[in-house]
Amino acid sequence: MTEFSFVHRYIPATEPGRPPLLLLHGTGGNEDDLLPLGKAISPGSALLSPRGKVLENGMPRFFRRLAEGVFDEADVRKRANELADFVAEARKAYGLEAPIAVGFSNGANIAAAMLLLRPEALAGAALLRAMVPLSEMPKVDLAGKRVLMLSGAMDPIIPAENAARLATGLTASGALIEHRTLPVGHGLSQMDLQGLTKWLAEDRATADNPRV
Repeated sequence: MTEFSFVHRYIPATEPGRPPLLLLHGTGGNEDDLLPLGKAISPGSALLSPRGKVLENGMPRFFRRLAEGVFDEADVRKRANELADFVAEARKAYGLEAPIAVGFSNGANIAAAMLLLRPEALAGAALLRAMVPLSEMPKVDLAGKRVLMLSGAMDPIIPAENAARLATGLTASGALIEHRTLPVGHGLSQMDLQGLTKWLAEDRATADNPRV
């Protein structure tokens, strides 16, 4: 029996051709939080949902922060590598292709860090309310990786400039970025669900018809 490095939930695929999703919760969430979202945006996909190992006042997160919006960047690097190693474990154990990360808030930030530090771990990413995880973004080859960023115009936590800087940095590394700012705050909305569903459907269409 495989011993995994993260507590997690795994739901096997029920529809061939659907990409596996790596679901990454926000602060205070757990491995169950985003399962309904994953089922809604890509029915039939395999779902891999780990619980963050760091506790902040008893609330799980994926890395430490020093204050709101101020990250412990050494811990970001350590935890992004740990999570990438877990993805490799799970792929081997469950027979998965590289997953598309779907991360919210802290989960989106660790997914962005994985793209920058361990790009081979992910096939792409949907980053919901993400901000720059590392002040100096490393040079990395993200050519061909599709990344969706959904920001909130009324988000009190993430400055618009910060999200735009992340999108610019990922684009400079070759990622195929779609960055949309929705008329919402920090929380998830129906517009996020619609945007995710559409983007994942386009991803499948591109995979099925690579010349399109």
